[in-house]
Amino acid sequence: MEGALIARDRVGVQDFVYPTCVWSFSLQTYIGTLLVSVNPYKELDIYTVTQMQLYRGVNFFELPPHLYAIADNAYRVMCSEYNNHFILISGESGAGKTEASKKILQYYAVTCPTTEQLQIVRDRLLLSNPVLEAFGNAKTLRNDNSSRFGKYMDIQFDFKGAPVGGHILSYLIEKSRVVHQNHGERNFHIFYQLLEGGDKDLLCWLGLERNPQKYAYLIQGRCAKVFSINDKNDWKIVRKAFSIIDFTEKDLEHLFGIVASVLHLGNIQFEEDSNGHAIIRNGTQIKWISKLLGVHLSILQEALTHRKIEARSEEVLSPLNVDLAFYARDAVAKAIYGRTFTWLVNKINGSLANKDSTRKTVIGLLDIYGFEVLDTNSFEQFCINYCNEKLQQLLIEMTLKAEQEEYELEGIEWEPIPYFNNKIICDLVEQKHKGIISILDEECLRPGEATDLSFLEKLEEKVGDHAHFVTRKLADQKTRKSIDWVDFRLLHYAGEVTYCAVGDFSFILFQVLCNSKNGIIRDCFLLSELDNRRRPETVATQFKNSLMSLIEILMSKEPSYVRCIKPNENKEPGKFDDFLIRHQVKYLGLMEHLRVRRAGFAYRRKYELFLQRYKSLCPATWPHWHGPAAEGVERLIKHLGYKPEEYKLGRTKIFIRFPKTLFATEDAFEIRKHLLVSRLQAKYKGCLGKREYQKKREAAIKLEACWRGALARKEAKKRTVGCSDNQEVIITVFINGFINRKKPLCPENIEFVRLVQYKYFMKLRDHVPKNVLDKSWLRPPSILEETSEMLKKICIRNLVRKYCRGVTAERKVQLQQKVVASAVFRGKKEGYLQSINQPFVDTRLKENDINPKVLQLIQGEKIKYATPVVKYDRNGFKARERLLVLTQSSAYVVEMAKIKQKIDYATLKGISTSNLSDGIVVIHVPEDNKQKGDVILHCEHIFEVVSKLCMLANKQNLVKVVQGRSDLLIF
Repeated sequence: MEGALIARDRVGVQDFVYPTCVWSFSLQTYIGTLLVSVNPYKELDIYTVTQMQLYRGVNFFELPPHLYAIADNAYRVMCSEYNNHFILISGESGAGKTEASKKILQYYAVTCPTTEQLQIVRDRLLLSNPVLEAFGNAKTLRNDNSSRFGKYMDIQFDFKGAPVGGHILSYLIEKSRVVHQNHGERNFHIFYQLLEGGDKDLLCWLGLERNPQKYAYLIQGRCAKVFSINDKNDWKIVRKAFSIIDFTEKDLEHLFGIVASVLHLGNIQFEEDSNGHAIIRNGTQIKWISKLLGVHLSILQEALTHRKIEARSEEVLSPLNVDLAFYARDAVAKAIYGRTFTWLVNKINGSLANKDSTRKTVIGLLDIYGFEVLDTNSFEQFCINYCNEKLQQLLIEMTLKAEQEEYELEGIEWEPIPYFNNKIICDLVEQKHKGIISILDEECLRPGEATDLSFLEKLEEKVGDHAHFVTRKLADQKTRKSIDWVDFRLLHYAGEVTYCAVGDFSFILFQVLCNSKNGIIRDCFLLSELDNRRRPETVATQFKNSLMSLIEILMSKEPSYVRCIKPNENKEPGKFDDFLIRHQVKYLGLMEHLRVRRAGFAYRRKYELFLQRYKSLCPATWPHWHGPAAEGVERLIKHLGYKPEEYKLGRTKIFIRFPKTLFATEDAFEIRKHLLVSRLQAKYKGCLGKREYQKKREAAIKLEACWRGALARKEAKKRTVGCSDNQEVIITVFINGFINRKKPLCPENIEFVRLVQYKYFMKLRDHVPKNVLDKSWLRPPSILEETSEMLKKICIRNLVRKYCRGVTAERKVQLQQKVVASAVFRGKKEGYLQSINQPFVDTRLKENDINPKVLQLIQGEKIKYATPVVKYDRNGFKARERLLVLTQSSAYVVEMAKIKQKIDYATLKGISTSNLSDGIVVIHVPEDNKQKGDVILHCEHIFEVVSKLCMLANKQNLVKVVQGRSDLLIF
């Protein structure tokens, strides 16, 4: 079917926004300008150089959906508008994010203009990938080349659009993988590549054998060999990349020494001596580490079997038991590998850096770990999933929310599309003083011993009532079975994840590494860190801060999105798991995005820009339109024959619903643009010889250049005071203007008045009141007093309108209650003025704080307010603790599971309280068979209680404030 269509007729067939979408035709589709890409789990012939040239410079919707279309669109807009872009590639682990990132990078390498010098930069950009993948990627259950770190790469372009440099930011390498892998998973690729591909002499110098089964850190997953991974071939690519990226032989010697040292560390075995202390009997492995890292053997051995304790300003060596020694060994291995990876990224950045100080534009590529749910989810999975929450929030802010707000701002009729805003989950993790990360910081840094259980208890205390947080203690009977005592569960946007709160705290001191002769280790472990007495930030806070910085970087750029979908869990080509795909479509927010885009418009442009580009298509607007731009656009589209369903006119923009409408307009523009040129060429070719025609053409080009230069010089002259005569004229004009400033506007004072107006308005712009309580206003010059007063009124009205629009329904009720309290108590009761700035609450007790029997007895009436009170007997004034429960029709005085007194609002005679600052209030009711007479209560929040009662009973005029307490019972 598709073969019979021309390129533009395919628009809609592979675009989710339009009614038809058949995935069997293609593994990529659009939702507006968001690309949805399905991992095919096999090599396809759609990523060739031919395909690159096909998509190069072509309008976004003209060809079927493709990664190259996203890349080309970002590049062309960056070049034409000279702004920065980023492409956010997201999805689950195994959905194809890393491959998508590489394909986009390859596209820029092939299609962008280049020189011999730029070719070096391009090669370095491309070859940085295999190096980072070797050290930062690994085989997991879901993906044979899973990124175990987050990567954001800025590609820098010069004014010609050529790539001239780059910069990489890395986020949270998964250090725990160095020492532990789940069944079916591998360690980082570099270990296997070195053993499989390294030459015999290199392995001999490093003290390594080819067989990965010999190394404890490589066999835990029981899959050292994987048929889909060619470690030997990958090693060759990595070695070539090192030479291109400018690593010296010394750098590589130190780097491979570190990789080998980690493997030797994993083979160190500890035994118990007669005192129960850890010792190393076989010193083979530690000798190799000592040689490769350039540290003294005895000092290294001591560091692995002891820890230093500060006691009374002295350092005491304390021996470790076997368990703690293994723990210390693994901590050292993780620290060495993690810091070496950071060094590696910095080294690559040094080779990619552009030394030219001229302004560059950038396209950022964000390839960051996908959402993960493992059997055991540790701190690292918590950080990974938090990162995905933040990126989902960014997508919501920059697409769904921004799209709908734009329609509202422009006055376009629009039915809001509901979507889940995951800000509530991000706040749960990152909120200051209340979020999980802040609570973790408190536990890590507080004096005394912090344990995993104390951290869990703190979480239950601080965020236990949050709808997206559950522990075994807080869960219901059914959920409790699936949560361990040391676990907590978060309800992420992508689903539920249970995290293990067992910590991973490293206590080993690294002084020994600071004195290493290995240059990389010495750069990674600085002595200055040991001298710094300030408490370091926790890993969680460091990650949160780096993530916030990343979000700021992305928010400052124009976005493009690629959402990667994993079709099945078994990595089989051609197999689609319906349930798995539906789950991903749901949590990636694709359906909400689809509904917003389908109900919205494919193209929008400001009236001025649209008219400037297409005005030549209408005789009424060509060559100049002298009226408002909106009217010009309206005239233009009527001439072009736009149908009402194809467009909408907003306050400042035109919105075009269908890409085909825009294509037709663009085609007409191209035809119009070339028509005159074609006619002139035909005319001259007909009457002139070829050589003479070429001369005339060159003369015309020179004439055009001279004319453009003359216009530019004329404009420059207008902006510059050219000579002293001009200066004298200008000064004279402004002196005359000042003398005649109080006269009506006339030629003598117009320049001066316009300058005063401009200066005042520019200054006023920075001094406009920010809220309704700010009464300040910039004092105007006398000639602008009337205008200033009008602007002040408009500004205040706007602030009031903005404030009123921001008042929620709940807040409105609270403010109404404050008005009632003011009418009743203002100037009558002590303590009222102090209560004004204290907000009223909806209720002091929740329904689950009230006995279920009471809820049954009040026959299902909705509780509007409840608070603890003290009730006094009318005889003897004995105090009794009670609850006051207010519903829509009655007030109840409650004791435990009993209703002691019911007061119907219809029978209420009045309410009285004294003018003193006490909480005594008397509710006056008739004494009969149903009612027990007046009720005397002491309320802690008397202004809140009385105003709420007045609003519900609608008897504000029956409240009386009496002098002293003696008259309280007399109404």
